[in-house]
Amino acid sequence: MRLVLLGAPGSGKGTQAEILKAELAVPHVSTGDLLRAAVKAGTPLGLQAKAVMDAGQLVSDDIVLAMLEERLAQGDAHAGFILDGYPRNLAQCKALEALLARIGQPLDVAIKLEVPSELIVERIAGRAAAQGRIDDTPETVRERLRVYAEQTEPVAAHFAAEGRLEVVDGVGELADITQRILAVLPTANGDSRRRA
Repeated sequence: MRLVLLGAPGSGKGTQAEILKAELAVPHVSTGDLLRAAVKAGTPLGLQAKAVMDAGQLVSDDIVLAMLEERLAQGDAHAGFILDGYPRNLAQCKALEALLARIGQPLDVAIKLEVPSELIVERIAGRAAAQGRIDDTPETVRERLRVYAEQTEPVAAHFAAEGRLEVVDGVGELADITQRILAVLPTANGDSRRRA
C-alpha cells in the first residue's frame, strides 16, 4: 500500500501514520524526519541540506526528493509506504509522481484528514501550552492554516481530479479515525474497502 496523508497542521497526520505503519506493515516516511536524520548522520545529502539551513535558507525540493528516493529504495519500502507532510505544493506533487513512476511505485491513494480550523487552533494551542512552547499561538496557527489552504489544498484537488483522493473525518477517537482510514483504502482489485 502506497499512500500519502494530507491534512492541515494539527490534523493528526503524524499520529495516524504511526498507527497505520503497524496496521499496514509499511514504513512511515516523514520528509522532516529524513532531513533531520541525514543532517545528523552527515550523509552527502545531509551535508548539502545542513549548508543550506546554516545559511538560513529552505532546503530545496531537489534535495528533499533525492532523500526520499534513497529512503524508498530501502527494502522495507518495497511493499509500500505512508508519506506524511509531503507533497506540500503542486510542484512537489508533480516531482513525487515522476519519481514514483520512475521507480515503479505509483501512489495507490491520498487520504485527506478533514478537521475544522477552529478545532485545529484549539488542539495546537493546547499542545503548545502543555509543552511550554510559546511559538504556537492562535495567530501563528491561523497563519499556518492560511499557508496550507493556499499551497497544499491544490494538491488534494489534484489527487481528487485523478480519482485518487479519499476524504476522512479527522475528528473523534484515534481508533475511530484509523478505522475510517482503513475503510477507504483500496483493495487488491482497486475497489475501496468501504462497505456498500
